[in-house]
Amino acid sequence: MYHVLPIRNFSIYLGAIVVLSSIVAWSALSQGVLTLCFLKENSMAGPIPRLSPGDPNSYSRPDLVKVTKIDLDLDVDFDRHILFGTASLDIQRINSTADSLVLDAKDLTIKQVKDEVGSILAHTLDVPLGSFGSKLTIALKITSATVVIEYETSPNATGLQWLNPQQTSGKTHPFLFSQCEAIHCRSVLPCQDTPAVKAPYTATVRVPKEIVVLMSAQRKNVSETEGVYKFEQSVPIPAYLIAIVAGKLDSRVIGDRSRVWAEPDVVEKAAYEFAETDDFLKAAESLAGPYVWGNYDILVLPPSFPFGGMENPCLTFATPTLLAGDRSLTFVIAHEIAHSWTGNLVTNANFEHFWLNEGFTVFLERKINGRLYGEQSRQFAAIGGWNDLEEVVNTLGADNEFTKLNPDLTGSDPDDAFSSIPYEKGSVFLWYLSDIVGNEDFEEWLKTYIKHFQYQSIQTEDFKTHLLNYFKDHRMADKLDQVEWDTWLHGKGLPPYKPSYDYTLAEACTALKNRWVDWIKDGMPQPAPFSPLDIRKFSSMQVVEFLVQIFAENIPEEAIKQMEKAYALNDNHNSEIRLRWMRLCIQGRWKEQVSPALDYATSQGRMKFVRPIFRDLYGWEEMRQKAIDAYYAHKDQWMYMTAYAVAKDLHLEEKKD
Repeated sequence: MYHVLPIRNFSIYLGAIVVLSSIVAWSALSQGVLTLCFLKENSMAGPIPRLSPGDPNSYSRPDLVKVTKIDLDLDVDFDRHILFGTASLDIQRINSTADSLVLDAKDLTIKQVKDEVGSILAHTLDVPLGSFGSKLTIALKITSATVVIEYETSPNATGLQWLNPQQTSGKTHPFLFSQCEAIHCRSVLPCQDTPAVKAPYTATVRVPKEIVVLMSAQRKNVSETEGVYKFEQSVPIPAYLIAIVAGKLDSRVIGDRSRVWAEPDVVEKAAYEFAETDDFLKAAESLAGPYVWGNYDILVLPPSFPFGGMENPCLTFATPTLLAGDRSLTFVIAHEIAHSWTGNLVTNANFEHFWLNEGFTVFLERKINGRLYGEQSRQFAAIGGWNDLEEVVNTLGADNEFTKLNPDLTGSDPDDAFSSIPYEKGSVFLWYLSDIVGNEDFEEWLKTYIKHFQYQSIQTEDFKTHLLNYFKDHRMADKLDQVEWDTWLHGKGLPPYKPSYDYTLAEACTALKNRWVDWIKDGMPQPAPFSPLDIRKFSSMQVVEFLVQIFAENIPEEAIKQMEKAYALNDNHNSEIRLRWMRLCIQGRWKEQVSPALDYATSQGRMKFVRPIFRDLYGWEEMRQKAIDAYYAHKDQWMYMTAYAVAKDLHLEEKKD
């Protein structure tokens, strides 16, 4: 069950924390050494400060002691909804005088901490601070090189989703999957949960023998008959990219280095949908350089997965809402593939610089689109992105801190800042810079940028310095010097520049929209002059663009009913089309469409589709309570991020137990 606390009430929450002090837990003796575990007082009141100098959302201090490798040994307990076992962390003293290792932990039970020779290490666990969890401090010995933490997760871990058999497609076996971005890995294992720290990892995972385990790593020495799986990720990654899934899974080969995984009754459909994966990979390599991760597999998760995709190395997680049957939504896979370079290889140092992950990835994704389907297709996709950007700025408000490319996240959960801003505003910024220096020269710079910063975590200033140094002798160097960096990076609202997009593929959408607007202005004479032929030659994304444009016109209910009669949009199962159509029906106050809209929003957990419908219904006062009732009826079927976000959209407040 998910218990939601909106970020705006953290200060109230903190003021209500019962001060706990002098609480001491004594553990058993081991090898003659007494373990002392303190639950420390956290008496802070008022606004939450930056948790550490390097990352506002992580307690960890990698500037003092840094984790260099992680080894997990875990059992999956489907009955108790927990993981339990050990996390062994190899460490490096950055400061030679440092005497403790500081980690992030959220709702974890820490049973015991030892070093590599079995000596007990004292540890303290602070009182949790809102969504950030607790500061875990481990006292080190002079010789300590490895810390072994015995622990178990909570059944309510925000980074784990447990499904009973009835919540799966096959309805025969339970299912587990993780989602650790942005700061949820701390609920899965004690770690330095900041993207500034990148480390390789290995894992041994035990499950019932009929269950298959996958992770964001290469599979090693699998023993399916015994239910034991081993993994190794040799490329250093941030904690948020550690991922695990366990369930009844099957796979199909879809390329020289790719498989698609899904529940058995979904896998064939998924294999068809993602058959172009190799083409995406090759196009990405031509733009960004060699693919360093070995295999590229795709896992189609049950519907409650909150995102379109998640770029876990070696194993992209994908929502089943991508399975349109015509490969029209596979651009999400191009996006996740692009993350193999921008995000996974070159990583933002903390989530205030998230646009370095997502803005670059959107830009690269659309370059892949242009390589495979032509420049008009790339431009058309960018038009859709600009539409999304305008909507989110209107929704958040142009003066909102989170409309900045480089926001201040002090005291804020990165989940609260999540929107299309870092994606689309970041991509537009790169498009703008490319327009200045020229497309070919910018592509060459992009390759050198990735090669220069690969395996590193960087801040926006690192990107800026590299770009300006690279182009210092370029013919357009003077224009780059005139870029309004502060406006782009720290300005709120829409960016100060809109590219001159090629609207060729959008023109037919606009022409059809204008026909509808003119017909409405004429009093909607009958019979309505529309038929299925109007959109017969449209691509799915052109239908989306048409619906986006007509949504902006705020057309009446009767016109929307005529649109359904002409185009049978209720029968269209493309998820992107379905979202825009449902929103149009709600905007037109077509009451009969409210239940189908809520059915759609609650049948899956993808935030992109769930949140707009609930926000729209909240704005329709007559239907507000119906939306709230639907939230309470279905929130336990969603992952934490979706339930948390929808509760905010509905202005609901529930304190954590």
